[in-house]
Amino acid sequence: MIGSTIIFYMLALLTLISGMLAVSTRQIFRAAVFLLFSLIGVAGLFFWMQYEFIAAVQIVVYVGGITVLIIFSIFLTQQAGEKMPKQKMNRKIFSSLAAFCGFVLIMIQIMQHSFQSTINTAIQPGIENIGNEMVGINKSGYALPLEVVSMLLLAALVGCIVIAAPSNFLKKGEPPTNKLKSETT
Repeated sequence: MIGSTIIFYMLALLTLISGMLAVSTRQIFRAAVFLLFSLIGVAGLFFWMQYEFIAAVQIVVYVGGITVLIIFSIFLTQQAGEKMPKQKMNRKIFSSLAAFCGFVLIMIQIMQHSFQSTINTAIQPGIENIGNEMVGINKSGYALPLEVVSMLLLAALVGCIVIAAPSNFLKKGEPPTNKLKSETT
């Protein structure tokens, strides 16, 4: 076994174990940290495949943006140390069955897919070419969908904070209670 294969298996193991721990832990902050490590493992796999730009985007957008956004949301709702409720056995069985069926469907699609050759030359995955494809002036570009998704994420963050905020925080006319002020007076 060569070093490259060992690195691949280590990154794949980091990604899979962190992903499993993220969905199986009952503490929400730990789940966010495990998600962080899983996303770092995916970025490492992109680096291993020599897609440096996609790996950098993975780190900046998902590790640096989305995961930090999730962690800030947890801290803003003051539920960092609380445990999530224990799930019932029928819910665990159903989720395991759904994951298994999804895996089987993906494997069926992979086995049935046939790759077709083309006469077109491939575009090199450089930063300039990717930028021109995404926001090029003479092409349709993807700048508008990117902005729409960013607004959707912002709306989701605000919605999460409103849903998880204490009920007395949202009542009209009542100032939010501050535990530190009431304890010191």
